[in-house]
Amino acid sequence: MLNEELLAILACPACKSKVELVADRWLVCQNAECRRKYPIRDEIPIMLVEEGTKYIDVSPEDIAGMEP
Repeated sequence: MLNEELLAILACPACKSKVELVADRWLVCQNAECRRKYPIRDEIPIMLVEEGTKYIDVSPEDIAGMEP
């Protein structure tokens, strides 16, 4: 699980909006126009725009059940 201090400073690299932790495995951009989701693998957030774009069309509800 991500440290609360780290989570507080993380932002979407594409639009600089706040991200929210979902299911302890994903960081979801809170900007409704951006919609990128970044996986967390081995407790490391993969905050690459290309990675977040892969999941842009997956809903936040569906992403919670997916493995990163």
